[in-house]
Amino acid sequence: MRLLPLTFATTALSATIFSNWLENIQQAIAIDTQPKSLEQEIISLHKDIVTINSVSGGEGEVGEYLADYLQAQGFTVETQLVSEGRLNVYAYYGSKRDTKVLLTSHIDTVPPYLPYYIHEDRIYGRGSADAKASVAAMVMAARSLHAEGSIEDGDLSLLFVVGEEYDGAGMKYASDNLGAEWDHAVFGEPTELKLGVGHKGMFHFDVNVTGKASHSGYPYLGIDANKKIIDILYQIEHAEFPSDPLLGNTTVNVGLINAGVAGNVVSPIANARCIIRVAHDAKGVSETVIGIIDEANKEYDNVKLISKQYEEPVYLDYEVPGFDTIILAYYTDIPNLKRTLKSRYLYGPGSIHVAHGADEYVTIGDLKAAIGGYKKLTKFLLEQ
Repeated sequence: MRLLPLTFATTALSATIFSNWLENIQQAIAIDTQPKSLEQEIISLHKDIVTINSVSGGEGEVGEYLADYLQAQGFTVETQLVSEGRLNVYAYYGSKRDTKVLLTSHIDTVPPYLPYYIHEDRIYGRGSADAKASVAAMVMAARSLHAEGSIEDGDLSLLFVVGEEYDGAGMKYASDNLGAEWDHAVFGEPTELKLGVGHKGMFHFDVNVTGKASHSGYPYLGIDANKKIIDILYQIEHAEFPSDPLLGNTTVNVGLINAGVAGNVVSPIANARCIIRVAHDAKGVSETVIGIIDEANKEYDNVKLISKQYEEPVYLDYEVPGFDTIILAYYTDIPNLKRTLKSRYLYGPGSIHVAHGADEYVTIGDLKAAIGGYKKLTKFLLEQ
């Protein structure tokens, strides 16, 4: 007699549990299938591409991810194999490859890779600001413009390139081989949501010194490459380089030094990699450096100067209603796009002051606001 009520109660309880479980599952499915807002989607896309390690030279995975993502969103997508495992990504709506406006940025980052995480209103990680925030915002701006009917085929395209942080290989390759044309270009870099008035040029070079090894107790039997390169770098650091009223002073950075073989050996080899941020007259700056090298070669002729990048400062278009302006000390891919354009703009979320650092971040507010900024710029340029 007692078994029947107990069995009935257990069955009723199981049915209630099952019903609640089913209701929770249905609610979860409903939530998951609801369309995400543009703000939710940009955070999701930004997370995906920041999480992928794409230090210069290893951008293959993030390039493939973006190509697949854009294709899934209805873009016509083309990829360019710049070198083994490294892809540029070009995307547009419809079939017109030439567009009035180009939004472009880079998908490579400087080393080392730093993991993605969020703390309060800041999104951290390598490339979170420079420049994957620009990439994500450009994609969402293009999607939003298309969804609301503000653009048609031939109005807007996206170009994401490799190698900007090292030698500009991706943009140079696109410039030479993509075969598309544009009236206006907007370049994405951290500008604090302001329009860049201009940025410095660059002289990027290596100095290689060949010496002769000997016992350090008998230094006169060798040729000290370390001593030579120290003297050369000192002279470069203290040379009088030209300044500019708008861009400020020319600055020198000795970023890498590799020298010597042991503490008790006169060094047979020394190498340094330098970047001079040129405020004015890149040709004159390079001639000064060449003069220092020529003087150093008078004794042994054992110093080589290897030029990596050389560009004059860049002045940009910046007069657009509703935008503040900023002057920038860094260098971009702008000179590497060899096209005759009606205008060139520089704009993006985040600050260059945290880019390349251990605490690189972009605020969630800046990331979202950049969607509106790129939309506003695109609409402005379509009317020009």
